[in-house]
Amino acid sequence: MSSWSRAARGAIVAALSLVAFAAAAAGYPEPKEGDWTAPDFKFHTGEVMAVRLHYTTVGDPSGIPVLVLHGTTGSARSMLTPDYAGVLFGPGQPLDAHKYYIILPDALGHGKSAKPSDGLRAKFPRYNYDDMVAAQYRLVAEGLHVRHLRLVTGNSMGGMNTWMWGEAYPEFMDALVPMASMPTEMSSRNWMMRRLIIDAIRSDPDWHDGNYTTQPRSAKFASVFFGIATSGGTLGYQSLAPTREAADKLLDGRLAAPFTLDANDVLYQWDSSRDYNPAPGLERIKAALLAINSADDERNPPETGLMAASLKRVKNGKLYLIPASAETRGHGTTAMARFYAKRLQAFLASVPRGTMAAATH
Repeated sequence: MSSWSRAARGAIVAALSLVAFAAAAAGYPEPKEGDWTAPDFKFHTGEVMAVRLHYTTVGDPSGIPVLVLHGTTGSARSMLTPDYAGVLFGPGQPLDAHKYYIILPDALGHGKSAKPSDGLRAKFPRYNYDDMVAAQYRLVAEGLHVRHLRLVTGNSMGGMNTWMWGEAYPEFMDALVPMASMPTEMSSRNWMMRRLIIDAIRSDPDWHDGNYTTQPRSAKFASVFFGIATSGGTLGYQSLAPTREAADKLLDGRLAAPFTLDANDVLYQWDSSRDYNPAPGLERIKAALLAINSADDERNPPETGLMAASLKRVKNGKLYLIPASAETRGHGTTAMARFYAKRLQAFLASVPRGTMAAATH
């Protein structure tokens, strides 16, 4: 077993332990994992293959179904943290898992779902967000036999997927809460920074068109660069690193941290956002929608006015903009549910229940 494989396995074991601990500490049911295979999944490219979709659930299947979607390079586990699940899934909290049936898929190309590193490498279909959302829908509807969702919500990529869910399946949910995202074309700094990760990997001498024998080192360095440049918040970083010494320590820690992701997987994950653009279909959204962004979000800056203009086209849409502070973390702010838990709870209380009586069979 390679040192990279050992590190990846160790990271998975540690993450699973933390997930179980977080659930026990917050008082919500222990998460359960499963797999479902779409036998004839058709990608937007026309390619057809069996696709394994991994998922995690919290709560009993008889509960009110809720879909929670993670961000780029993440997985269901990345949402099962004390700052997110620990604030939302516990007794009396907005998504109390004793009342709700919370479904957290590993998106196509992520986590334990089908991805390039399973064996196809660069021959894996070049999926996009349309494929991700179609796979999520098939998992929910065909794999878990859910016919209606109370809520679809997600963070970053999961937020972008949430906008797309509202357009693709407008009758399937009561409410939408996209976070850390915009319902507009992938563009500007957001896309340029993603391109830097993609191009860094492709231009790495060790990449060999995806047929490498050792992990290209550029994937880790480019990912750290991207993370610092597009998440953390101006005031947040100033509070964390007010001196050069503190800044060096913070950066050195990130560069020294284990990087267990596969380079092809990372390349595909960022590249999949290339044609994201829900703007033309915003009028199709029927569900009540609460967009939650942070005022210091580097990837989705509010000063562009794009969100305000977009929400004018969403019949039941509104925005909660979290004020920037030394406690917020830019694009990463919405990973900390304490900033909006009460808003989410009030929003859900205001949204009429749909066909929830026939939610599952």
